[in-house]
Amino acid sequence: MSKLPTQDEKAAGQKPDPSAGAESEGMTLWEHLEELRSRIIKMALAFMVGFVVAWLYKEKVFEILTIPFVSAWKDGVEGRPTIGFPAPAALFVAYIRLSALAGFVFALPLLLYQVWAFVAPGLYSREKRYALPFVATSCALFAGGGYFGWKIAFPLAFKFLLGIAGPVGGLDVKPTIMIDEYLNFVMRMLMVFGVAAELPVLVFFLSVAGIVNHKHLIKFFRYFLVIDFIIAAVITPPDVMSQLLFAIPLAILYVLSIGVAYIFARKPPPPETTDETAPS
Repeated sequence: MSKLPTQDEKAAGQKPDPSAGAESEGMTLWEHLEELRSRIIKMALAFMVGFVVAWLYKEKVFEILTIPFVSAWKDGVEGRPTIGFPAPAALFVAYIRLSALAGFVFALPLLLYQVWAFVAPGLYSREKRYALPFVATSCALFAGGGYFGWKIAFPLAFKFLLGIAGPVGGLDVKPTIMIDEYLNFVMRMLMVFGVAAELPVLVFFLSVAGIVNHKHLIKFFRYFLVIDFIIAAVITPPDVMSQLLFAIPLAILYVLSIGVAYIFARKPPPPETTDETAPS
């Protein structure tokens, strides 16, 4: 039996997709929960595979993450760059955490696909076409945000923070960096830059759902700038350059999100012609 058009579809003049929502309407609550459980299991398996791959290359991944630190150390601190660990098991635990983060990044395309596959039965055919662009764009934005932080923001932040070290009176102040503290800082900043870069994807979903449109975003822009710089001041290192390197790209992404909302926002239904306004 084909799906009956909703009132919104009638008002918008849209033709309902017979297959859209049919699976969702025919499923009970327990079937929805079973589908959710299946998707979660697949996501967990994808993460485990990514974790194993990252563990096999954990030293290489750690070496890549320390490139900005090593470069900043050589520019401002005497001696060979070193990172210590305070307990016998600290290095092992640090590698586990590092492999978990890298495994999540490796498995991100499959994770996003499973999320989309779970919500897809309730979408119309026009919206289902966005599956592959959604996965590809989300992964590209996350990777681009993380790469921007690693390539540009991290070297400047480390150069500023390590540059404070030096002789103070009769003391020689030198940095003693522990691996757990270093990974906490780097992993947190990578996630922050990567998640912040997902702003256009978030606006896309809100636009398709009819929650926001480009006019809302334009009106909110001035307030977003204030929030943007407050977030940058809280989550980035205390130097001004790191804060600007986070706040300015995020503001640019917000401007791009206005364009996304303009393109994908749900269009208002055309005004209906009544007998009073109909031409005689």
